Amino acid sequence: MDSPSRSSVIVIGAGASGLSAAKVLVENGIDDLVILEASNRIGGRVCKENFGGVSVELGAGWIVGVGGKEQNPIWELALKSSLRTCFSDYSTARYNIYDRSGKIFPSGVAADSYKKAVDSAIQKLRNQAADAADVSIVSEPPCTPKTPMELAIDFTLHDFEMAEVEPIPTFLDFGEREFLVADERGYECLLYKMAEDFLLTSEGKILDTRLKLNKVVQEIQHSRTGVTVITEDGCIYEANYVVLSVSIGVLQSHLISFTPPLPSWKTEAIEKCDVMIYTKIFLKFPFKFWPCGPGKEFFIYAHETRGYYTFWQNMENAYPGSNILVVTITNGESKRIEAQSDEETLRESMEVLRDMFGPDIPDAIDILVPRWWSNRFQRGSYSNYPITSDCQVIQNIKEPIGRIFFTGEHTSERFNGYVHGGYLAGIDTSNALLEEMRKDDERKSDGQSFLLEPLLALTESLTSTQTEAASGLHKCDLPTQLYLNSNHGIPEAIL
Repeated sequence: MDSPSRSSVIVIGAGASGLSAAKVLVENGIDDLVILEASNRIGGRVCKENFGGVSVELGAGWIVGVGGKEQNPIWELALKSSLRTCFSDYSTARYNIYDRSGKIFPSGVAADSYKKAVDSAIQKLRNQAADAADVSIVSEPPCTPKTPMELAIDFTLHDFEMAEVEPIPTFLDFGEREFLVADERGYECLLYKMAEDFLLTSEGKILDTRLKLNKVVQEIQHSRTGVTVITEDGCIYEANYVVLSVSIGVLQSHLISFTPPLPSWKTEAIEKCDVMIYTKIFLKFPFKFWPCGPGKEFFIYAHETRGYYTFWQNMENAYPGSNILVVTITNGESKRIEAQSDEETLRESMEVLRDMFGPDIPDAIDILVPRWWSNRFQRGSYSNYPITSDCQVIQNIKEPIGRIFFTGEHTSERFNGYVHGGYLAGIDTSNALLEEMRKDDERKSDGQSFLLEPLLALTESLTSTQTEAASGLHKCDLPTQLYLNSNHGIPEAIL
């Protein structure tokens, strides 16, 4: 068991936000930090696996927000690392919608259904905004998707493309193009490249003893004078501050206990954030039997159950000759499939494919089913704040509690749900911590630290209303319109 040794900062979690936070701290002279990572690797929800002879991304798969006036920092890292990527154009998927008899819906019918779904989504959002503003208003009900075609388009529009409020900061700031990562080194190579800048590495492996893998944090004890972190294997780490970069799903799961407990305004804010589950199921075949070529990368299966093996992608653009299909499922279907055997999932997948392409297609020779919801170190794929949420929810989630600073893609008001959101959040959190450390040094030099240290007892008694009043923050204006563009994909952040 490690004997307690005091560090300046403990960073919990070695995903995009934890690593960017640690990098900023080291670059500013905080060398005596410790990074505790629960799994046996860095990267978090950026995770590759070899499947069918190629490298596939189980988590974050796209770099979203490219081609604008401002450079996306993740795209910048990709360019420096010569990361291989492929442009993704989702707009063609709506013209490749199969019914259960294998027929493709005419393009005109698909276009009409898509327009109807967009109009319904806008109406639903207006209703939510109106209801929040005045409960006496009787809202016009949006159209409810009923047919398999309508259900498939509704799923594609909301679960896959992830319609968001306008304007979408990622596209506004960085551009509207999206690129699929298709590199044998994996998306994670960008994080390893970042780690090389401040951790001791050799031949692509991190040897720095400040990074400690397989360290599952069980409890964080915090006081006016410091923080003690206890891991499940009985190790104890002490520090002046903690940067907590675990996912919002982990915060909601109570994997980590806090002594004293977090104040109610903090826990209530954490519970208000939705956790999305986004599962990519990979299937390897002995040969191709599906259409390929321009406009054929994505196709849709229309079923009477919403989200039932709906959105498909062939990997020919990413890895020619790989003979791999990917089907995306989300949320409730993800939980259902995570709970069943891979054999059952394979059987269901093949039934769907035979509906589309006929009974004579070959069986898949391998299947890979990620389980992000079951993974206790992730508990989901990415954060998704309800449309009617106000800014104060995110502010309360990222607000420090004494010497504990919170970071992660879920703390990014502009870019939550994206890898670049996690990356930039880590930088912002460390800059805030460095400023607090500077102030703390000034107080100590003035001999007043005992008066001005954060008082946890007072913090625990604060309500979210008091916090809002104290900070001067205001609620965001409720959105009145969806930003709906078929070229815009989901937040790939599963970070």
